[in-house]
Amino acid sequence: MSSTAATRTATEATGAHTDEAASLISDARARIDALDDRIIGLVQERMAVSSVIQEARITSGGRRVNLSREMEILGQYRDALGKPGTSLAMTLLELCRGRV
Repeated sequence: MSSTAATRTATEATGAHTDEAASLISDARARIDALDDRIIGLVQERMAVSSVIQEARITSGGRRVNLSREMEILGQYRDALGKPGTSLAMTLLELCRGRV
């Protein structure tokens, strides 16, 4: 494959119009992919810890979900990330409920 064909492919894949921008975008995407892998791992870890908490709460006669704690979490994410943080927190809470 010629250098021009490789460059065209890289720029097409990234939407960039220069080799420099295509390289920057490719490197940044690799970093995002690595971050996404770490985030997924952390979410899975959070789900496992949440399951332990729920099991202990239910075994002791409590409810599976603690709404006041969930409100704290929603507030924390909203304060840190704005309105979209609330949606992110809701998704995390949903992933972590009912695993017992």
